Formats: sequence, C-alpha cells, structure tokens
Amino acid sequence: MSAVNSGKGIESDSLQKGIKAGYLLKGLNCTSCAMKIEMAVKELPFVENAFLNFAAGKINIEFQGKDIGEMALLLQDICDRTEPGIEVVIKGKDMAAWEEGKEAGSTDPQDRLKLDIPLDKERTMDSTDRESKGTGLISFLRDEKQRLVTGGLLFLLALLTRYSSLAEQVPFWLNFSLFVISYLIVGGEIILTALRNIPRGIIFDENFLMTIATFGAFAIGEYPEAVAVMLFYMVGEILQDKAVERSRRSIKELMDIRPDYANLKRNGKIQMVDPGQVQAGDEIIIRPGERVPLDGVIIEGRTMVDTSALTGESLPRSLDTGDEILSGMVNKEGLITVRVSKSYGDSTVARILELVENSAARKAPTEEFISKFAGYYTPIVVYAALAIAVLPPLFVPGAVFADWFYRALIFLVISCPCALVVSIPLGFFAGIGRASREGILVKGGNYLEALNKVERVVFDKTGTLTRGVFVVEKVKAFNGFVEDEVLELAAIAESHSSHPIATAIVAEYAAVPEQEKIESYQELPGHGIRLLYDGREILVGNDKLLQEYNIKDGVQIYDGNGTVVYVVIDRDFAGYISLTDVIREDAHATMRGLRDLGIKELIMLTGDRKAVAEEYAANLGLDAHYGELLPEDKVEIVEGLLQEAGKGKLLFAGDGINDAPVLARADIGVAMGGVGSDAAIEAADLVLMTDEPFRIVTAIRIAGMTSRIVWQNIILALGVKGIVLLLGAAGLATMWMAVFADVGVTVLAVLNSLRILKKPLAE
Repeated sequence: MSAVNSGKGIESDSLQKGIKAGYLLKGLNCTSCAMKIEMAVKELPFVENAFLNFAAGKINIEFQGKDIGEMALLLQDICDRTEPGIEVVIKGKDMAAWEEGKEAGSTDPQDRLKLDIPLDKERTMDSTDRESKGTGLISFLRDEKQRLVTGGLLFLLALLTRYSSLAEQVPFWLNFSLFVISYLIVGGEIILTALRNIPRGIIFDENFLMTIATFGAFAIGEYPEAVAVMLFYMVGEILQDKAVERSRRSIKELMDIRPDYANLKRNGKIQMVDPGQVQAGDEIIIRPGERVPLDGVIIEGRTMVDTSALTGESLPRSLDTGDEILSGMVNKEGLITVRVSKSYGDSTVARILELVENSAARKAPTEEFISKFAGYYTPIVVYAALAIAVLPPLFVPGAVFADWFYRALIFLVISCPCALVVSIPLGFFAGIGRASREGILVKGGNYLEALNKVERVVFDKTGTLTRGVFVVEKVKAFNGFVEDEVLELAAIAESHSSHPIATAIVAEYAAVPEQEKIESYQELPGHGIRLLYDGREILVGNDKLLQEYNIKDGVQIYDGNGTVVYVVIDRDFAGYISLTDVIREDAHATMRGLRDLGIKELIMLTGDRKAVAEEYAANLGLDAHYGELLPEDKVEIVEGLLQEAGKGKLLFAGDGINDAPVLARADIGVAMGGVGSDAAIEAADLVLMTDEPFRIVTAIRIAGMTSRIVWQNIILALGVKGIVLLLGAAGLATMWMAVFADVGVTVLAVLNSLRILKKPLAE
C-alpha cells in the first residue's frame, strides 16, 4: 500500500544539494515501530539525518540526491514493511516547494501527492481508497472493532460450550475450534506482523512477545486464557491508540494558530486562497472573527485583536492604520485591509509552529535515559523468562515444566516498555505545548528539564527589567551653547539608530532631523557616534567617548541616577541630555516569584553607569549588579559565573538582539519580546512572546510540573511492572495482570501526561 504516488521529479543540480523535508505519519501509534522507521530511514545512504517525533506523528529528514516526492515513496515503503496502515503525507510547505521544482505542465493525476494543508480541492482516489473498496473479507480484517466484537462473541460461545451444562454435549474438537477461530480473528494481525518481522531481525517487539506467550498458553492447554489475553491486549491497544491520539489532538488544539485561508484582494475581487499562495506586497482582507493568516501592516481600518494564541495575553490589543499585525492573532471587531510583509513560510505563525514541532528533536536527559533503558530492559526480561522456563524444572526437585513455562509467558507479556517510551516523550511534548500556550516557546525538552536545575538568573537591564522606553528628563547646555542646539545635534546624530535612547532623543526633538548636511557618519561601539555635520564635528555618547577624545575642559559631571548622553561640538563640551527608564510593572513580582522557586542568585548586567545600575539593583532587591559593560564584557562576566564550581544552571534573560552572544553562552538563554524577532528565535533557548519577565517564573513552574508528572509515569510503569514480574515469578500472577501491566499502565500514563495541558500552575 502506498499513500503517495510517484511524480516525474527533476534532474538538476538541486538534487545534489541538501534537502530538508517534513512528513506526517498518519496512523502511527506504535513506539517500537516509530524507532524502527527512524533507524531504517537513517540507514539509507543518501539520508544525512532524520528525526521522528512520535508525539507529533511526524518525521523530518535531511537528504540529497532525491526529490521530496521520491523520498515520500521510499518512506511509505519503509512504513509498509514496518507497520502496515501508516499513511505518509508531505507537509504543505514542502509539497509547495516540490511542486515548484517539477516539470511545467505536469497534470497527470498520478503526480498528485497528499498534503496536510490542501492547496486545492482536487483529489484522486489513491491506493488506500481503492483497497478500502475491496472485498468484504479485507474490509472486515481491517476493521478492529468488527474483529473485536466478532472474536469476543465467539470467545463467549467457546466459554459456554466449555464450562456450562452444554460442555458434555459439545465435542472437544468443536470447542477447541471456537477458541482457535476467535483467537485468529482477534490476534491474527498480531501473529502475521510477528511472522513478517522475524526475517527482518525484529524479534523483541510486542507482536512477537504476545504471539509466543499465547502460543505457549495453547501448548499447555490454557485455551481460554490465550484468547482472553489477546482479546484484552487488543482492547488495551485500541484504548492506547485513542489515548495517544487524544493527547496529540489536545496538544495541537492548544497550539492551533495555523490559519486555514486568506482573503486575497486582487483586481478589485476577493478570493479565498491558501496562505501559502499569498506573496509579500499582496493585500488581504481580514473580517471580524477571522484568524490573521500572514504578517503585514494595516493599510485600512482599525480593530481589536486577540493575541492570546501568540503571547498568552488575555486582554485584546487595539491596532490602527499603520500598525503591524502578526499571523496567528484573531481579528475581534473591524474589517481591515492588510498589506502582507512576509510570505507564509517566513511568517510568525509558521516559524512558531516549526519551532514547537521541532522542539522534540532536542531530547531531555530523562528521555534519552529511557530510550537506552528500553533497549536493554526488553532483552533482559526475555532472557529472564527463558531462564524461568528452563532452569527450575532442571534443577529444582518437584518443579513442573508447565507451571514454570506459564510463569515465563507472563514475563514475556510484561517485557514491552510501552508505557515508558510513549508517555515520557509525550509528557515533555505536552509541557512544551503548555508553555507555548502561555506565550513561552521552548526549543526542546532538554531546556525544559534544565529549567528545574536553575539556581542563578542573570538579567540584562534595558528592555528586560525596564520597559526600554526612555523619556528625556533634562537637557543641559554649557560653554556658550544653548539647549535647543544640543538637542538638535544629538537628534541628528541619533536619527540613524533604533536604540531606545536614540528613539527618545529624536522624539523629544519633535521635528524631522535634517540629513542633507551630514558629511560623514561613524558608530563607535560601546562609546557613541561621531559625525561631520555642516562642517562641524559632532560627538554624541557616554563618558567613555569623552575619555577617548580627551574632552576635559569644561566637562560637567552628571550627578543624577538616570541615563546620560553627552554632546561635544568641535571638541568643546556642549552639554548633556539625561533620560529615565521605567521598571516593568511585573519586575518586582518576578523577583519574588524566583525567590519562592528557590533561585539563589539574581544578577543584573547593564551598559549604564554604575550609579544607575546600583539604583535599579537596590530597587529590585538583586544580589549583584555590573554596570558600564560592553557586549563583550557581558560575555566575559557570564563566562566567569559559569566557571564557578558547585553552582546550578545559569539562566540569562535579554532582549534577544544585542544580547545574542550572551544568550548563546548561558546554560539557558531567554529572549524577551520575541514576536517577530529573528535574532531572538535564533539565539535563545526560550523565547518569551511578550515583554513580561514574569513569564520566566511561569516557565520554571511548567518545567517543574512536567518533571513531576514524567516521574510519576516512570514510577507507575516500573512499579507496576516490577510488582507483576515478582508475582509472576512466584506463580501468583495471571496473564490478565501481565497485559494490564503492559497496555493498561500505558493508557494510564498517557492520560496522566495530559494533565500538563490543563493543570493549574502552583502559585
């Protein structure tokens, strides 16, 4: 069976370049199958890397020498050989890229591949559709519920003819046949899968173990138990699949910010199209109640938008003509026209979805341990079962082979570690999904788990602990210059900068600075700006700039605690401009929250003067502060803090643009206000979608809750399995108990993981 059809592909140099493509694996509910598929893909000679995210039901593959459609066919073939019934679906954006590379004019229906986001409504009947219209027998065998009901009824009939008053009137062969038929109906697919896997070297999987265990039960005359165990196992598998699918759906709904369509305005008409078909510069209409499909600028109308899906903010935000609007927001009120600024692939919503979906690629240490543990655990239990079946009858007087063989069969049923390998990755993925709903993007389970070990938090000041919106407090002139002249020349110098201080000075000037008379312009990193303007040399910057140019005569030392910018004209000190910044509303609550969570050190880094740093640090109750820092100084300080022995993880929070080197160097880098910031998403491990430092407290709480639930699942799974293993070895457990210890515990663990999505965070 293949859910994708071959395309003509392309023969070009592009095939020799590395390609990254994503594929959805619909119907994948078996963790061991997922691991086998991932390993098989990685073994292909043209595949550079592959990661299968079981929780998301998708696989990302890096390869060369093939096109996206050919890789889909190969992947479908691997899935068919590993776990029939899985359907490979090319992700929408990768499908669009593949379509662009195909030969022009190719309209063969066999060239159509399935997408997760339909680009059109055209559909042709694929192999799955044809097979589903096959014989009644094939349809019956593919329907789990029909097999379960039919097999269950035959099993009840077999029990009646064995244990009721009818037993003496029913011949043995008929009773035995009823057990066998019901067994084959319920467990036939499991047996066939096990037999197909043996030539491929796949032995220690649940299909093989269940087959051997139930065959053994038949061999010792336990026909009812053999059928009952397979029946119970099938019920458990159905419940497990439902639980896994429910958890995936819950996580996807939590992050449901993908737009379904865009209203494209073209030639006076409005067309409903896929967002992927809209280009930068196009105009779209967004009606009240619709989700914003693409990033852009409002060119007509005003409205209130719901940003909760992006930022976690509950209050609507007012937007007017000229304001930026981001994909994923929901238009609450007015009809607006938006000029698109980015294509869908580069939009905020696409980048967020890709970041969250790929987050599972960075596994937490607990996940990695469980994966390795599962690889050793199952073979050990299988060999232990073999020893239990063989050794006691040989060496223990009076030991009966049938009894010990039955105990060995119980060991085999318990040996599959499904509860661990399903629920633990699902738990971390649910934690990442919950964080995204709270306006926090976490790049991987490893960072989510590392948050539990944070003992020191280092903050950048401007834009992180403060609002970063400066207001000019005072303009002071000296040496014959006037205040208006000082402000004007400072505004001209700062007009090319987007720094908050520069923005405040230009805003205070309240006019458009004249650019025509600028003869040269030079930025002096960490010092300020030097320019030639109308034949005059203008220096604008901090006290380091004054020292650099040896400006001593007439220098007036600013004695306030605000931020100050000095102005020098033709090497004469002309005056200064003092500015103030406001501490964020939730900054104090953030410090209290971090203290309550057990954070031992709170530190602030800033480029401001030491007196300013000291004032803010005292106001917020910080343990340490460093002022007058250049970007490289911040890296050096963080390096020194990281080298201190016996300290826990260090988290650094900055604005994600100027602090990229420090974000990358810290154990955990947190970028503030990351919406629309490429630098933030690239450099940070966590991205806060708002300018609220308290989200750091929320992130640590989510990490703690996720860790607790994951460890609950580990203890539940290992505890129940361990108890049943001991009972089985002592002859006190039945196969029913063994099946519960396998699929029953898996269902409980998966449902427990779902609590991460809805459980209130501890205050």
